Amino acid sequence: MEHPTLSNADLGELLWRAGSEHQGHRRQALERASRASRFWAEEAADLALADRSLTELRAVGPWVETQILEWLERPPDPVEPDATRSGFLTYAQVRKVLDADPAWERTPHADLQMHSTDSDGSLPIRGMASAARELGRTFVAITDHSKSLRIANGQDEERLADQGRRIDRLNAELASERDPFRILRSIEMDVRLDGSGDMEPTALADLDLVLGALHTGLRSKEEATERYLTAIRDPSIHVLAHPRARMFGRRVGLSADWRQVFDEAARLGKAVELDATPARQDLDVELARLAGEAGVRWFSIGSDAHSVDELEFLPFGLATAALAGIPRERILNYQPAETVVEWARGLRERVG
Repeated sequence: MEHPTLSNADLGELLWRAGSEHQGHRRQALERASRASRFWAEEAADLALADRSLTELRAVGPWVETQILEWLERPPDPVEPDATRSGFLTYAQVRKVLDADPAWERTPHADLQMHSTDSDGSLPIRGMASAARELGRTFVAITDHSKSLRIANGQDEERLADQGRRIDRLNAELASERDPFRILRSIEMDVRLDGSGDMEPTALADLDLVLGALHTGLRSKEEATERYLTAIRDPSIHVLAHPRARMFGRRVGLSADWRQVFDEAARLGKAVELDATPARQDLDVELARLAGEAGVRWFSIGSDAHSVDELEFLPFGLATAALAGIPRERILNYQPAETVVEWARGLRERVG
């Protein structure tokens, strides 16, 4: 039986497993290449086919190149990846998808999750917004963490109100310069174990967009369906953020009756997020497709950036949407900022 060509994802798994068979600098080299393989812009197999050196790829030296070429020439039997590393797109896959349909990146779009120094980001709001604007984003949502997530310097109601006033001033400054770019007053509110949010509804009432996200109890083996349903039914929450809360190489995330969760989101008109952070990719392609089939009307894509470099993660979310068959017309990022704000306001009034 002929073996299929090994993808960068396959090679990353082989490199990681090979690392466990070595010690010292060889183990470090293999593991370093495994981590880097997720971000190679081209498939290693394509470079080899074109008779190009694999040392063009980050973290690949001559010895690692030899290992990879041996696998490409004589592919080993398929090896299922560890569950914590399964179902993640590589950057080479992302580029192949988006290059095949350039409209995904050329059509003006926003970034609907990012963090500033008001919680655990590395730059103030102005810096993050300016960097996103330079990348061509039409508007952004500043979604700093809420008070329960102390490890991330989460904001309480008073700090959130102060942040809102500062964002209003920045938007007024942009408007005075006739700059259409806009910053949404938002938050990534922590969802407790019982599914309730950790912020007072009155403090959220004037926000443009509220993301609800699970950050605790993420290794539980118990089904979390009711926790999700409670969160979705919260009138203050517009978007269910990185729903599974999985993390590459660390945890598989929570389990649930996802069809029931998405059916409820569709019934209430709530959005679900495609978190573009490469280590999250949550929803993944399979669950994003299920959400679309369940009738979820709106999807939100966020880089979940905590620094300027991470703003460039957004294509992972765009590629997920494309592969899941979600049209751009159902993605909030491709709507005008005013449309998103009006949608969220109307949703709050209808659900409340």
